[in-house]
Formats: sequence, C-alpha cells, structure tokens
Amino acid sequence: MADMPPDNDDQKQNVWRQIGRYSNMGFILPASIVVGLGIGALLDRLFKTTWITLVGLLIGCVAGFAELIREVAKSSKES
Repeated sequence: MADMPPDNDDQKQNVWRQIGRYSNMGFILPASIVVGLGIGALLDRLFKTTWITLVGLLIGCVAGFAELIREVAKSSKES
C-alpha cells in the first residue's frame, strides 16, 4: 500500500500550495521595500531631514532579500 501513487487531490493541493508559496515570495520583496521607503519618508518629514528615506529604502531592501533567501532555503529544505 505504501507504493501506491499519490491521489489526484493530493497533487492538486500540492500545486496550490506551491503557487501560494511562490506568489508570497514575489510579494515579500516589493512590499518590504515600499514599507521601508514609507517609514523613511515619514521620519524625514517628522525630523525635517532628507537622508532617512534612503536609509529606510536600504533597510527595506535588506529585509526583503533576507526574507526571500529564508523562504527559498525553507522551500528547498522541504523538497
């Protein structure tokens, strides 16, 4: 019984799970960049500076890539 092929329903669920995982990966990077940029711009307005937006953008990029790498590592470990 253990050598039986997986059910069609299991394959469909697996495909939808992969679609969800990869669409989440595609959303993480731009979302973190926009959030970092937005927070930096708000802090620039609050403190009347011009450089915090750039720092927020860089922090958002780093956070987005770190999360993307973490998700890819997690995905490859499950495969």
